[in-house]
Amino acid sequence: MEIHLWKEFLEPYELTVRELVTRFRQIKKGYRIRGEYCPIEDVSGRVKSVPSILAKAQRKGIPIERVGEEMNDIAGIRIICQFVEDIPLVTALIRDQLEMEILDERDYVTRMKDSGYRSYHMIASYDAHTLDGIKKVRAEIQIRTLGMDFWATIEHGLQYKYNFGIPEHIFDKLISSAKAIEDLDGELSAVRNDIMDAQNSMIMYNEMISEILSTIENLYRIANVREVEKIQNEFYRIYETGDTEQMRRFGRELDMIAEGYRAQSVETDEKKI
Repeated sequence: MEIHLWKEFLEPYELTVRELVTRFRQIKKGYRIRGEYCPIEDVSGRVKSVPSILAKAQRKGIPIERVGEEMNDIAGIRIICQFVEDIPLVTALIRDQLEMEILDERDYVTRMKDSGYRSYHMIASYDAHTLDGIKKVRAEIQIRTLGMDFWATIEHGLQYKYNFGIPEHIFDKLISSAKAIEDLDGELSAVRNDIMDAQNSMIMYNEMISEILSTIENLYRIANVREVEKIQNEFYRIYETGDTEQMRRFGRELDMIAEGYRAQSVETDEKKI
């Protein structure tokens, strides 16, 4: 058999994972900048280790020289959502915004596996630009809720512990817990709008606080230090009350004060000229 250079073989997969994770994180950041709810809660990626590739190839009867063509999950991306309703939003986002060919889709969310496993899988062909040219890489994108991910992590560990032969009494508990997580996802979906409103309010409040602090910091460069200290002390006083509307009014007044100081600074500079 031809010598298999694993580091060289895995390089395009590592590149694919890095680029896709970065792309999804940029998408998430874009939602936050626009102040919109993002269906992506978290994203991570991994490349299968060589021992894991060999073990799966042996288990599935895949020849070593065919793993690149027949093994879809050497490059793996995992996207975590808060709600079941977010999953189709993410799948649509992948189809619309990522330049790659979707080869296959498996819906284990609405059609749970016999083991209790739930997740949405997309197999994609991604063009990895390597030093040797473009390499088409298959990547598996798993999209699931936090609850589904917790269950899958436990089940995966048990599969390896028992060499993919989980004892019946443990398997029964896994099925029971999978149903409980499905029920939990349903309960959270019922209050999804309320949770989203609360989270968006928190995001907007934090952004407002950041903008106010940035304005105060900029004032130190152009305004009287004592005046800025008074403004900062007033900010902390309002912050301790937790009054959002009062903080919003403070922010508007601070913007007007800052604009006044900026205008004075420009006039001073013009006189110097």
